[in-house]
This record gives sequence, C-alpha cells and structure tokens, in this order.
Amino acid sequence: MIQGVGIDLCEAQRMEKCLQRQAFCDHVFAPAEQELLGGLSGSRRCETAAANFAAKEAFLKAAGTGLGGFALTDLALLRAPNGAPYFALGGRAAAWAEQRGLTVHVSLTHEKGLAEAIVLLESRRPKGE
Repeated sequence: MIQGVGIDLCEAQRMEKCLQRQAFCDHVFAPAEQELLGGLSGSRRCETAAANFAAKEAFLKAAGTGLGGFALTDLALLRAPNGAPYFALGGRAAAWAEQRGLTVHVSLTHEKGLAEAIVLLESRRPKGE
C-alpha cells in the first residue's frame, strides 16, 4: 500500500556552486555520497549531486515531514552496481521507516541541466497492521 509520494526538481548549475563549499557537502551528503560524487567530474558530478538533492527533498515530501524531518545525511542516495539509485537510510530516518514497515522506491532523471526525483513510500505490512 502506498504511504507517500514525493517529487522534486533541482538545477545542476545550482549544485556546481554549492559543491565548492565543503560545509554544504558535509551538511547535505553522507560520506558514502561524497565518495560517489568525488569519483565523478564536470557536468556528471553536478547532475548526480542535483539528482541526489532532489531525491532527498522528494523523500521528505513523501514522508510529510518537510525539511526539518530528518538530517539530510541520514538520507544517503547511492547507486547499485547496475547504476540503479537506492536510499541507504541511517539514523532517525532508518528508524522511522523501519517502525512503519516502509520500502522506499526512487527514480531519477536529468536533462538539460535539470534533475528530477520521484520517491514512493510503500508499506510492507498488510493493510490494518
């Protein structure tokens, strides 16, 4: 059963400037995400950062918590070996999702300097539990 849906859009050019500030990176991106971004360069790095940022905001919208809901670093967006994005939740976000029996689905896209993310929160529990 769907528990929440969120969508967000972010400009890659905006991320280009933000990525130059380590304080921003430490506030927004978990260490594993920073490692992922460190392995990329140029527009690919900015587009990936923008997609990750959009996914974090989409997660917060789907959760209904807004920006103060969880630390952004607790919402690490990583890539599987085949390139598929997935959330590696930590801290309060992991506990919140586990308590509610949620599976998090995420889809990303980027084109012409814009990155978009959609997040779907799905209950693993039968209705009524």
